[in-house]
Amino acid sequence: MAEPITLARPYARAAFQAALAEGALADWSRMLGVAAAVAGAPAVRAALTDPGRAWRETAELFGGLCGEELSPAARNLVNLLAENKRLPLLPQIRALFDDLKAGQERSVEVEFVTAFPVGDDVAAKLEEALRARLQREIRLGTRVDPALIGGAVIRAGDQVIDSSIRGKLAKLAERLT
Repeated sequence: MAEPITLARPYARAAFQAALAEGALADWSRMLGVAAAVAGAPAVRAALTDPGRAWRETAELFGGLCGEELSPAARNLVNLLAENKRLPLLPQIRALFDDLKAGQERSVEVEFVTAFPVGDDVAAKLEEALRARLQREIRLGTRVDPALIGGAVIRAGDQVIDSSIRGKLAKLAERLT
């Protein structure tokens, strides 16, 4: 069976092309965010995967839950996903869409996780260094995770730099076994 991300990719590309043609990348990102949140709710997920429900009924139910948040083009996407029993893929479609949007806007979301709080000056220096290295606009989010013990983990798109003590201990344990 194909991975969900593989199944989601063509839908994300189609949504991205539609959004690009409309000049509405931000609107589509917002609409897909709403749809992904609705599809990710456990009760909704159960209803979406009900084999006894016709796809039109599923699409109407889903559209009703999203309310007026979806444009006619986004509702067409929902209908297509419902017909192909792919509505549960909306969280992956949204993530892929946002990746395509970031590539178009030449920006990247970066998560900076440290064991202890860091000052704004450190975050600014990291942001500047990443901007120079990646040649993209950086949207930096910081988070503290005491489980790292020390050091930091940087996630930029699909790149991960793990210089945490926890990560180094895990590598050492792997080498020893």
